[in-house]
Amino acid sequence: MVDSSVYSTKLLDRRWLTEKVCEIELSRPASFQFMAGQRIRFLQWAMQRDYSLITGPNDSTLALCVYNFAGGQFSPKLASAPVGSSFSFTGPHGYFTYIPSDRPAVFVATGTGIAPFLSMVRSGVTGFTLLHGVRTPKELYYRNDFRRTARLYVPCLSATPSTEGIPDTGFLGRVIHYLKEHHPLGSYDFYLCGGQEMIRDVIFLIDERLPGSLIYTEVFY
Repeated sequence: MVDSSVYSTKLLDRRWLTEKVCEIELSRPASFQFMAGQRIRFLQWAMQRDYSLITGPNDSTLALCVYNFAGGQFSPKLASAPVGSSFSFTGPHGYFTYIPSDRPAVFVATGTGIAPFLSMVRSGVTGFTLLHGVRTPKELYYRNDFRRTARLYVPCLSATPSTEGIPDTGFLGRVIHYLKEHHPLGSYDFYLCGGQEMIRDVIFLIDERLPGSLIYTEVFY
């Protein structure tokens, strides 16, 4: 499902998850349909920017998880726009959607790359393994949603000295290190969402150690 129609929406609410990341709730145009994992593309301030939806396809509103980049051209405006502000967007865009198969699903995210996986969970997807790479526990956005629905939820913390205050399955290190040291051999469906470096490194590891696996990717800049 990909559409190039232009839709209008309004900012309904903003909730800060950390000092740099906020959840933005938008009104949902009556005719707008999407699949979990897809994106919308804002047409605003003479710019275009894509954001993955975190809501489920049947939810009454739309929501995004937005990293407010210091010095950025778009995200600071979006993170500070008054409630009630109007926006235009196109969509849905992208093909990063969950495809059931006989192979176990492994979701790998860094930072706000967790967004499309939350939409998948809110559409009813369960029983997956999730590796979420962040620096500190406060960046484990929506951890409770994933702890309820994942077969195995592994926060991978790259700048935390101990596992105190994180789930028992927490790992001190990057997602690539967890995959090298702890992930069982076999064939899987890997869904990778986050920075280019993480995606590149994980693809190389899968090709080397996990033959027969399929890989789906979505780069977050």
